[in-house]
This record gives sequence, C-alpha cells and structure tokens, in this order.
Amino acid sequence: MQYEFLKQFTRRMKHVGMYALLLQNSMAKQTWKQFGFMTADEQINLIFAVMLYIMEQSLREVRCTMDDIGAYIDNLNAGYFQKSMSYDDCKKLGDFVVNVILSNEGRAMYFEGYDFDSRTYKSMNISYIANRVIYVEEGVRRTTYHLTEDGYNLMLSTLEIENNMKLTIHEMIFKMHLEKQSYDKAVDEVKNIFNYMRIQLQKIEEAMLRVRRNALSYSVADYEALMLENMETIRDTKEKFTGYREMVRLRASELEQQNINVRKLDAKEEEKLENLRIIERYLNRSLDEHQKILNLHFDLKILYDKELQSLAEMSLIQRFSIRTELYDKLLEQPQYLENIDLFFRPLFHQQLPKIYNLNKCMELQRPVRKKAEEDVAELLDFDEKQWQEELERKKREKLKQYENSLAFLLDAALEKGSLSMMELKGLIEQDPAARETCIPSIDVFKEIMVELMKNREICIETLRKEKSEFITEQAADFQLNDMLLSLTEKNTGAGRDRRKIQKICTERTHDGMVVAFERVPDAFGKERTIRCTNVVIRIE
Repeated sequence: MQYEFLKQFTRRMKHVGMYALLLQNSMAKQTWKQFGFMTADEQINLIFAVMLYIMEQSLREVRCTMDDIGAYIDNLNAGYFQKSMSYDDCKKLGDFVVNVILSNEGRAMYFEGYDFDSRTYKSMNISYIANRVIYVEEGVRRTTYHLTEDGYNLMLSTLEIENNMKLTIHEMIFKMHLEKQSYDKAVDEVKNIFNYMRIQLQKIEEAMLRVRRNALSYSVADYEALMLENMETIRDTKEKFTGYREMVRLRASELEQQNINVRKLDAKEEEKLENLRIIERYLNRSLDEHQKILNLHFDLKILYDKELQSLAEMSLIQRFSIRTELYDKLLEQPQYLENIDLFFRPLFHQQLPKIYNLNKCMELQRPVRKKAEEDVAELLDFDEKQWQEELERKKREKLKQYENSLAFLLDAALEKGSLSMMELKGLIEQDPAARETCIPSIDVFKEIMVELMKNREICIETLRKEKSEFITEQAADFQLNDMLLSLTEKNTGAGRDRRKIQKICTERTHDGMVVAFERVPDAFGKERTIRCTNVVIRIE
C-alpha cells in the first residue's frame, strides 16, 4: 500500500460509525419535543446518560429493566433537567431512547467502511445494547438490558486515559513486545510513541504562541496540566529509550553476525532484522523529540513567568494626561518652568541597564595577527559572509565527490549485475579519470564502503516509502540513503538505467583475497595505500 497510515482505516471507521448511526437515529425525531428536549445538545446528553446507567448496571451484574431506566430518568429530571415530565413520561422517554434510538426498532444497523486493501466498502454491523428475559418475584417476567461489545467500546472511548499516562502505557506495551520478540508489533508501538512525543511538542509550541499573544487567555489550569504532561514525558524517558536502543542494536548485531559467520538468514529472520533497524531509527528520532520537549518545557516556563510579571507591572503604572496636568498649567503660570526638572526627574531616576557598548558598535572591528618573521601588527579585514560562502562551497564540492564516487560504483555494478573490489581495481587502473572519480580521497571512498557494508541490503522501494511518510530537512553531510534515492531516480543515458535498481546488496567474499589500491590521496594530499577485503556489490 502506498499510504501506510490507511492500513487500519476500516477499524477507525468502525468507531466513527458508532457515533454516526447514533446521531442518525436521534436527529429529526419529533418525539423529543413531546418531552421538552428541543436541542440536539440536550438529546445527545440524555442518550449518553442512559447508556452510562445501563453500563453501570451491567458491570454490577444487576437487573436493568425499563422501570429502572424510567426511575433513573425521573431522578435526573427532578434534580437536573427540570423538564415538565411525570414518571410515566420519563418511562416513555426511556423506552424511546432504548428501543428506537439505541435498538433502531429491532432492525440491524450497518455502517459502510472503505477497505483500502481490497478497494471495496466493508459492511460492519453495529449494536449498542442487547436484552434478555429474567424472572423476578412471584415468577413475573421482565426484560433487562445490557451493553454489547460495541456499546462498551463507545462508552469507554468517551473518557480516555489521562494524557500523562499515554506514554507510560505505550512504553509498557512496547517493552512487552520487545521481550516477546514480536518486532512487527513493536514497530507499531514505537511509531505511536514517536507520534505522541511529536504531538506533545506541538502542544508546547501552540501554548507558547498563545502566551505571547495574550497570557491572560492561557489559564493556570491549562498551564499546570501541560507541565504535568511534560514532566511525565521527560521523566526517565531518555534512560529507558537509550536502554531499549542498546538492546535493539545488540539483537540486530547478533543477527548480522549470524548472517556473516554462521549461515544466511531466512525470510523470517530477515524481516526481524529489518524491523529492528526500523525500531532503532524511531528510537533515535524519539530521543531527539525528547530533547526538544525538554528545551521547550523550560522556555515555556520562563516565557509564562515573564508575561505574567509584565502584566502585573502594568497594573501598577499610574497614567496621567500630560496636556491637562502639565501643558495647560504651565500656560497658566509660566514661572514654574524653572522647576520643570522636578516633574521629569522621576523618569530618569533609574539607571538604564547596560547590555551593549554603543561606542564599540561604531568602531570597525579588525582582528590582529602577528607575523612570525617580524614583530609588526597587521590588520586583517575579515568578511564573515564570504567565509560562510566559502564553507558552503567546500561542502558542496565534497558532496559532489561522494555522489560521483557512488554513481561510478552503481553504474559499474549495474553493467554486469555485480562488482567486486578486485574488478574495481582493474577498471580504475586502466582509466586514470575513472580512478579520480571513484576514489577522490581515502575518506570519501572509505565512508561509502563502510555505509554500504553496514546496511548490507538496501531496498530502494522501502527508502521511497519512508521518505514519502516523513518530512525531513535536507542534510548538509553525506547521507547514503538520500543519495541512493537521488541517483536511482536518474537515467544515465548510456544504456544503464538506474531507475531499474530495486535492491543493493553488499557482502564480503570468502576467498580470503586482499585488494590494495595504491597512491590514493588522503585529506592532506599525501598518497597512501588502501587495503581491504574483496567485497562484492550486487544489483537486483
């Protein structure tokens, strides 16, 4: 599926359908007006109040007949709703809510939810309550009502767990799946953890925006609730997630070593290894979000205190009209101008805080560098903008070297289906230009090969899927996955279409050969020799 977030869409529509059918059965019913419930708000509140009573009676395993429901509505009306209804009216209203709205007059209720896997609408049955016959004293038959599974799910979803407990619960479930080695389920939970932390970060940013606009619009209760959620998120999260990451890395390393030294992993073990790598990536991103939440938590605290203090100080300021209190009185008695300093002196009573030397800002700042040959000071003009542009240019040139080297390896492997280091040595010895392109420096070639060996098997389609699901900033350094995606989307035009590449596999051969690349420049321009095992790059 192209959009992974639509996998559980049918389950979501099941929950939506429970609300939709309930509203559909209630709206446009004229019976409500006979009992004085004129607005939709009043009607919905009564429906859920009745369902909550039925749920409590069901959990206590006591009877819940229509007489009990009528008496319950009568008590609510006397104490809260204050509608002009008798006990018989309350009983009729209960019968209307239970048998017409919740039971749909005995007809089965269905909601159509779209299934993106089968590309069809799936009909889902929804039932809120059920009933059974019981016998009370003297053998009298009565019908008692209880909630179904859908009814329980609906009522429980209206009062979810506290926000400060959500992360703890997801973390417990994630830990349980790791211990059971159910890595596919652990992937779902670690995604939920990351999504929760991202939502928490956005809530802090929105709170800071509201405080900046008007601190009085953000209540102390909201501030306290958000602080508690932040503390629950921050507390022990870094230590726990760091421990989980080390555990995941250890298990992934064990599988990788088994693949290298013992035997080739089967399909199930390959899937476990891929899930472990996904879990590690999400744990890294969750730890990054944790650090951002920690920083913004203190920023929000400082901002809220500052804004409230500013509002408190504003209330102490006494204002007056300078025209009536000063200007008009001076016109009446100009002789008081000689004492005008007494009026303005309080404005300059406090000293201004010195935060910057204004004299220094007007001077031309020149760094001084002493020459080694002469003890004479020389002034150098330093242009920061030009220096920054020079750094950016060098980074672009370095990235271009990575791209050309990786493209050369892909094209050479794509031509024959595979490329070993021994074959690569033969290619670059025949063509000096190819040598300069493939191995511009020891650092570039070494980092590319290390990343390829570290990943071992790279699925291009998986990389595209991950990139489509998340928005990431463009990295200034070498990133193997991003560069592979960029290169595989291009056609070289020389009979080698990189767009056909589906998988890139890198592994060591077992022939014990050592390949030496001589006269390779290092970062300082000195020529050195690279010795490495005979690695094979295969293209599928």
